[in-house]
Amino acid sequence: MENAPPPAEELVILDRELGQIEARRAQLLARRAWLLSVMQQAVAPQNPFSPPGPAAFGGGTGARPPHAPRDASTRSAQNVLLTLGGILLTIAAVAFTLVSWGHMGIGGRSAVLGAVTALALAAPAALLRRGLVSTAESVAALGLALTVLDVYAVHRVAVPDTDGLAYAAAGSAALAALWAAYGLGFGRLRLPLPAALISAQFPFLLWALAADAGPLTLTWALLATAALDVAVALWGPGRAVRPMACAGAWLSGAGALLSAAALSLAAGGSGDAVRPGVLLLAIAALALFAAWRAPAPRAATAAPDSEASTPATAPSASPSPSPSPAAGWSPLAVACSAVAGLAVLAAVGGVLRPALPAAWAVPGYVLCAVVLAAVVRANLPRPVMLGLAGSSGAVLAGGTLWALPPVAVAVLGPAVRTGRAWSGAPTGLREALPSGLPWSWTSAAPAVLLAVAAVLAAACRRTEPGTAWRTPAACAALALAWAAAYATPAALDLGYPLSLVLYVLLTAASLALAVRPALAGAARAPGGLALTALGCALAAAVSVSLLSLAAQAASFAVLGVLPALYGAAAVLGRGPLTPSVSAVAAVVFATGLTGAGAAALGLAPHQAALAVLAVPAATALLAARLRGHVTALPLEVAGAAAGLLATGLAAGHAPTLALVLALCGVVAAGTAVRADRRPAGYAAVVLFVLATWVRLGASDVVTPEAYTLPVTVPALVVGVLRRRRDPGASSWTAYGPGLAATLLPSLVAAWGDQHWTRPLLLGAAALAVTLTGARHRLQAPLVLGSAVLAMVALHELAPYVVQVAGSLPRWLPPALAGLLLLAVGATYEQRLRDARRLRDTLGRMR
Repeated sequence: MENAPPPAEELVILDRELGQIEARRAQLLARRAWLLSVMQQAVAPQNPFSPPGPAAFGGGTGARPPHAPRDASTRSAQNVLLTLGGILLTIAAVAFTLVSWGHMGIGGRSAVLGAVTALALAAPAALLRRGLVSTAESVAALGLALTVLDVYAVHRVAVPDTDGLAYAAAGSAALAALWAAYGLGFGRLRLPLPAALISAQFPFLLWALAADAGPLTLTWALLATAALDVAVALWGPGRAVRPMACAGAWLSGAGALLSAAALSLAAGGSGDAVRPGVLLLAIAALALFAAWRAPAPRAATAAPDSEASTPATAPSASPSPSPSPAAGWSPLAVACSAVAGLAVLAAVGGVLRPALPAAWAVPGYVLCAVVLAAVVRANLPRPVMLGLAGSSGAVLAGGTLWALPPVAVAVLGPAVRTGRAWSGAPTGLREALPSGLPWSWTSAAPAVLLAVAAVLAAACRRTEPGTAWRTPAACAALALAWAAAYATPAALDLGYPLSLVLYVLLTAASLALAVRPALAGAARAPGGLALTALGCALAAAVSVSLLSLAAQAASFAVLGVLPALYGAAAVLGRGPLTPSVSAVAAVVFATGLTGAGAAALGLAPHQAALAVLAVPAATALLAARLRGHVTALPLEVAGAAAGLLATGLAAGHAPTLALVLALCGVVAAGTAVRADRRPAGYAAVVLFVLATWVRLGASDVVTPEAYTLPVTVPALVVGVLRRRRDPGASSWTAYGPGLAATLLPSLVAAWGDQHWTRPLLLGAAALAVTLTGARHRLQAPLVLGSAVLAMVALHELAPYVVQVAGSLPRWLPPALAGLLLLAVGATYEQRLRDARRLRDTLGRMR
């Protein structure tokens, strides 16, 4: 006795054998075409005296005789006759309609319409037997349209008093059944079955409307329509029907789901929410059934083409086991199971919502999502598990978005009240935050965040290490847990001192988690979890430092603890990021503590700037001790930022600003003593020069040399040192900036000076610079000195030249110009040689 395989395995075997048959058929058709071409070549007449064509050398098929004109085939003649007959019948029907239709009553019209409908529905049978598929489709479409008119005629003749909606429901159901039977009877017609499906979308809704049903019954009607569409999509015949049924199921099901969810949300009590809940559970059952029965992707069940192309080995090959219908990655199954999960959550949450306080309605739905995520097991089909998990995740994500605004208020709210610093410690934490917030609504936000964090943590624990989303999920869980902890004091309206203590402890805990890999002896840099903890610690520290500004004692307490915490994190942290960020944060909070101390002493801003300068000095000393450590450079950068803050504080008082700039220059010069920080010497020079200028400006000094000489002297010293170290260096880079810094401003001042002292001194200095450049063959001093000397001489001689030119006759200047041109022209070649010699001489200079 032969054992039949299971249906799934037998289906795989049949698909494989059909593929083999199709491949073999293609091979036979190709062989047949080749044989026909060979036979045509063999019977083609050829002139024996003609030269051989390409076919004689195997290069082609040779010349073919022209095809004789063929007579019209029997099928073509038949199509022409049928088309002409249809046209004649159409003309006759139109003539009958125009001439005789008006003389008939409604009964006669109905009889004629019924007869025409019967003929139109029967004609496709004969047309299909003759192979006129397109003509049969057209006639069948006409017949289907006539059936709608027949239904209307029956209503007018037989049951005119029947309710229109009820009759429309019955008529659409009858038409759907008739068209479905007609389409199944004539399987080659593609139009009747989709038309029957479209007609089947209306009966349930029309019956509900005819009965004056309420929203709940109408939703049940939508669900019944969706169930019918699901049945057709799963078991309906024909490829043209199933996609339409699937689309109809989605539209009807979405309408039913939205309507049922709205009814559940509008329920005033748990008892009123039961009936929409039952409806939602029915929707979930239908969606889950559709997900379970949805076919897997074709690649998961069909045999490979390579197997289908080997008929010799296929019968002996053992059939591969077929996966279950929902075992593949079917997007349709995933979407259906997600809809089922959302419907279940809406049903259960809708029953719980009226029994909970208004602020805990969203947490109720979140609790249902947590339970659903907990009961989803890996032994479920993959698409079903993904869909249910996705629906749970969607509700959890919505709950997270609902709970984030209270966290934002708790974190960013203290920044709004910074303008009222040290106005007095509030009694409760909410008094230190912006007023007018619905605190009763925010009381449940921490619970929602903790629940979502717990779900993410559980998902990470159940996931194998190395999964792509495991680390992001763990980071998100940590961030949500931190957000829940930070929002709890405001949600519970704890006291202001207790809230500060809790926030500082939360900052310390976050920092401990950030440096935990280093404490555990990990060899590699901290991962995403430690960096997330570091970000949470920074957010908490900034927020609590702003919150502490409400009271003076709180400010000193918080700003005194935070530098110590971040300093410890900078020492204990590992990797390039955690120690650096912690060191910068420690410097920032230490600067804040220094500023708070200056404010407590009642110092003016320019006086507080001198106190703030202690921070860059301390960071420079500490960075020198930590030479080579990863935190050295961040410490120096943070100290420089503190020095910039001190400069800004002293900007309103010029003498103090000069002192601050000078002290910053001292710090920079001390830093430049280190071999690896030599570039800081340039910053020191700039700061000293700026300090000198500010001091001179504060003393109302307007002489430009007082401002330029402090720049020129150090610049020339640097140039000398550079030329000593690199004799090949250009004099323009070594001495040009220093000389130009004094010579050019002094030249501008000399041209507007009415006295003789500045031009004399400037000319003497320019002469000395020119002689020095010529003596040492330096291009920059020679060019700059000679140019300035010439301009000074021109300035001094200009009045006399003008006076002499005014006393000479008018014809003398043109005559002198002519003589000059004659002299230059006579010695032109010599002048060119002199110019080239001068250019070469200057070019050889450095």
